[in-house]
Amino acid sequence: MNLSQTTKINLELRKGEIHALLGENGAGKSTLMNMLAGLLEPTSGEIVVNGKSEKLDSPSKAASLGIGMVHQHFMLVEAFTVAENIILGSEVTNKGVLDLKKANADILELSERYGLAVDPTAKVEDISVGAQQRVEILKTLYRGADILIFDEPTAVLTPAEILELMDIMKTLVKEGKSIILITHKLDEIRAVADRVTVIRRGKSIQTVSIEGATNKDLAEMMVGRSVSFVTEKEEAQPKEVVLQISDLVVNETVVFLRSKNYLLMFVQAKLSGLQGLTEMVRVN
Repeated sequence: MNLSQTTKINLELRKGEIHALLGENGAGKSTLMNMLAGLLEPTSGEIVVNGKSEKLDSPSKAASLGIGMVHQHFMLVEAFTVAENIILGSEVTNKGVLDLKKANADILELSERYGLAVDPTAKVEDISVGAQQRVEILKTLYRGADILIFDEPTAVLTPAEILELMDIMKTLVKEGKSIILITHKLDEIRAVADRVTVIRRGKSIQTVSIEGATNKDLAEMMVGRSVSFVTEKEEAQPKEVVLQISDLVVNETVVFLRSKNYLLMFVQAKLSGLQGLTEMVRVN
């Protein structure tokens, strides 16, 4: 059985650029980036960092070469403060004693320098999803990362937080950082990326400049066939109510009253959506 997820991928990242990695789910994007982050070891091929061939056999080796990854699913300890999460594994000590005062000061300086707006003393469980992502970014910067990998970073963000993240990325590259952006969202690629490499079924298809490529071009490279952005369908005719929820109250024993008095109805032959921030409603 062949379990290979990447079979032949070529990728070149230039200093000071945002390079998008575009592909469908299962194309091998995250697998490739996990190899660059030292989480997976390739069976063949070569990885060259700053002109030198390197073997990235652990996250610590990748970090020592200035490579940091901001994962789609945050790797944070909610009960810890922002600073405690950032320094975990790279603790600052003074005569053998943890020096949180210095750590807080260093993190605050980094936060202000890159416009990340994070309070080092705040508990992770008390900050927004967008702020948690900024903590993940700070974790990589604190360890001296010059190459930052963002794995589907907008998947859990609100529209306003997405715009903030794009501004952060632009600030990072102005400071000399290089970014690999893993995504399948064409509009976001066009908003921030300089170049894009398209991969399909574990193989790199083509690398193009964003300026010279349309959304249709990128979509067709991504899926390997002609793509239509127009969908023709008949308008739905909603019928009787099939599910109704009213006066719903959810109490969390640990935090506080999160949701109260909801009225929600589902109608047959109608697509209904429920939208809101992650921290607005939490049911245990």
